[in-house]
Amino acid sequence: MRFLIDECLHTSLMSVAHNHGFACDHVNFLGLGGFKDRQLMKTILAGEYTFVINNGSDFASLYRKETIQAGLVIVIPNVTPTRQRELFEAVLIHIGKRDLTNAVVEVSVESNQVVCREFQWP
Repeated sequence: MRFLIDECLHTSLMSVAHNHGFACDHVNFLGLGGFKDRQLMKTILAGEYTFVINNGSDFASLYRKETIQAGLVIVIPNVTPTRQRELFEAVLIHIGKRDLTNAVVEVSVESNQVVCREFQWP
């Protein structure tokens, strides 16, 4: 599995993925910062990336159009880079080495507990 981190999330999430044995890129390091969602979707699909984003509603309509995609991770709260790393690590532990094809994992904080929810998409 390969992750692509959106520009709305900190570049340090790459290290978290690498430390867990995953390939990972960041939109900014690929020269894609500021690209429109449709433009990013082409890269996501071509690279078979599991996309990591802060606002999943931006990509919901784009993912609905695809019959197959490599997965989506949504970090729901808008938090500091340190907390982003903690939440992303919780996602990586949650999924282990499983494939996320056509799945979405949402990670949030509820009553000071990290919660991962996974469902099939679309």
